[in-house]
Amino acid sequence: MALFGKPKYTIVRLKKKEMPEGLWTKCEGCSETLYNKTLEENLKVCPKCNYHFTLGANERLNLLLDKETFVEFDKEMSSVDPLEFKGPKTYKEKLEQDQAATGLKDAAVSGEGLLEGKKIIIAVTDSRFIMGSMGSVVGEKITRAIETATKNKLPVIIVSGSGGGARMYEGMYSLMQMSKTCAALSYHHQARLAFISILTNPTMAGVMASFAGVGDIIIAEPKALIGFTGPRVIEQTIRQKLPPGFQRSEFLLEHGLIDMIVHRKNLKTTLSLLLDYLS
Repeated sequence: MALFGKPKYTIVRLKKKEMPEGLWTKCEGCSETLYNKTLEENLKVCPKCNYHFTLGANERLNLLLDKETFVEFDKEMSSVDPLEFKGPKTYKEKLEQDQAATGLKDAAVSGEGLLEGKKIIIAVTDSRFIMGSMGSVVGEKITRAIETATKNKLPVIIVSGSGGGARMYEGMYSLMQMSKTCAALSYHHQARLAFISILTNPTMAGVMASFAGVGDIIIAEPKALIGFTGPRVIEQTIRQKLPPGFQRSEFLLEHGLIDMIVHRKNLKTTLSLLLDYLS
């Protein structure tokens, strides 16, 4: 019969063409797959859902400052290991690992530069370096930057991105940075100079409870997680369900903790206008 006389066919499975790595990023907000070049051109903001991706310290500086005007302070300052901390990894190993990964000496970069022609002192914390936690170097860099601003009668802008708060590897040396940075800001305030605090995702714990939370004007990026302890820990402690959006920028603006929410595209222009008003 013809049925049995049909020629045999060989099934060929074509190999799927390999896609080069590093071309696409999945959005954490809406799960959309985004072309990296498009994402970077949009300042690392998802064009579909407006999710603001994390920026490193140098990316922040390039976003806010006029081109080639940044002069860094205390560039070579790096942490020591006062407690000789040991765990799954030693503190020294953690420092070396994150220094290699980020190209930074520690989680903060500070210096002076021009923002639309206005001279400012700026400091940025980087959440890629031990979650942007504040150890003795971060506190010292920020304090020195504030003191330089006070001496030279300049405004201060600090961009915070810290999910780690005070750095446990340094114990009390880390905790004392909270009061030290706030003391420096108090003298800066007494000199009637402006301090603008910018909160990004996430800004938590000891950083939020110190310099990040005492700005003359506090700005946050959209949907940034901001607080002291994370919402899951709070729910487990009080055994109650938290309101929707708790600890996000929009919730905190509604309840008066921050002054405004500014899209990353508008941040430089907004800061320039605020500096004009505050001067």
